[in-house]
Amino acid sequence: MQTDMKNRTVLVTGSTDGIGKETARQLARMGARVLLHGRDAEKGMRVREEICRSTGNDRLQFFAADLSSQKQARKMVADIRKSNDRLHVLINNAGTFEPERRVTEDGLEKTFAVNYLAQFLLSRELLDLMIRSAPARIVNVASIAHVNGTMDWSNLQCERRYEGFDAYAGSKLAVILFTYSLARRLNGTGVTVNCLHPGVIKTKLLRAGFGNFPGKTPEEGARTSAYLASSAEVEGISGKYFEECKAARSSPRSYDQELQEELWRVSDELVEL
Repeated sequence: MQTDMKNRTVLVTGSTDGIGKETARQLARMGARVLLHGRDAEKGMRVREEICRSTGNDRLQFFAADLSSQKQARKMVADIRKSNDRLHVLINNAGTFEPERRVTEDGLEKTFAVNYLAQFLLSRELLDLMIRSAPARIVNVASIAHVNGTMDWSNLQCERRYEGFDAYAGSKLAVILFTYSLARRLNGTGVTVNCLHPGVIKTKLLRAGFGNFPGKTPEEGARTSAYLASSAEVEGISGKYFEECKAARSSPRSYDQELQEELWRVSDELVEL
């Protein structure tokens, strides 16, 4: 059973391609007001027009920002606040796979910065708006790759050694650790937070990391994100990991509360909150 989305405002990061684009399309089809995000403004406006045409929903707004930049992420938050007095759903979907180590303008390893730290920053910066909009939901896109991830505090930015898949897996473990620690902090606020594995999906990211590895369609990959954003079945459920629209167990490491709290402390310092 689906929640009535017609009076709900939803932000989907990384929604000009792949899973994010299809998530935005599915939610627009449900009648939600959808805030789109991407790095390229021209492409973003094309995607906005395409989704408007295919869904008949013109309540779409686009915001441009490179989420590897904390400055741009914060500007996007300010721009969203100027034109929206409510935010009911935040879907932290934007992600990257970097075969070679790259460093952002903030001096951070790019995979960690985009896949995890941007989720941490946006969730924290938009939280008061979401609490005012409650009941509200945060949906963090993780990956089954997290089972291979570790939190190596001595090499968190991969300065000493870099391997693309290890960086990716570590960033997705961080997403799940953050989801669980945020859920505890949000208890009683009317805002829930859950995370998910979307499946192995044919996207630019899959090609970048794994070549021609077979995968499902972006439409299939968007289903769990759209479900967590809209389903009445998960109203009030928080701090869970989902696969194929069902709660599942994440890796044993992801439930380590000491690890969760240390990551929170380190993240606070890295985004200077």
